[in-house]
Amino acid sequence: MTGSEEVPRVVSADREIAAGAARVFELIADPAQQPRWDGNDNLAEAAGGQRVRAVGDVFTMTLTGGNIRENHVVEFEEGRRIAWRPAEPGQAPPGHLWRWELEPIDADRTLVTHTYDWSQLTDEQRLPRARATTADRLQASLHRLAAVAERA
Repeated sequence: MTGSEEVPRVVSADREIAAGAARVFELIADPAQQPRWDGNDNLAEAAGGQRVRAVGDVFTMTLTGGNIRENHVVEFEEGRRIAWRPAEPGQAPPGHLWRWELEPIDADRTLVTHTYDWSQLTDEQRLPRARATTADRLQASLHRLAAVAERA
């Protein structure tokens, strides 16, 4: 068995957040807000004015190491679901995907599911980091997202 077969290539975590779905979604869909709640400590900053509104949108993020990522939105349903595939600037995405799904429980509570899917990742250099992205890391983002969303 190889190392890539020992670790699930799709990991997810979920959490109930004591905030309405619209508030939570706004924090996710606006890249400038993402460094506030990133549980991987990977996101440094994103310029304002890049709020995602549709499949096909691309937003740019600066990582903590200074690298730039172009994030290609591949799934989008306002207030409910957003997913993107990161890539080096000007390059095709190498095959991993970040997804957020929101299910309103009521007006003031939302079940949020965060998924990292690297089942189509082909770049050998990215595999160690992909393997290290566990459900615990995703849960850290959910906890930080909840802390920000519940403050408002």
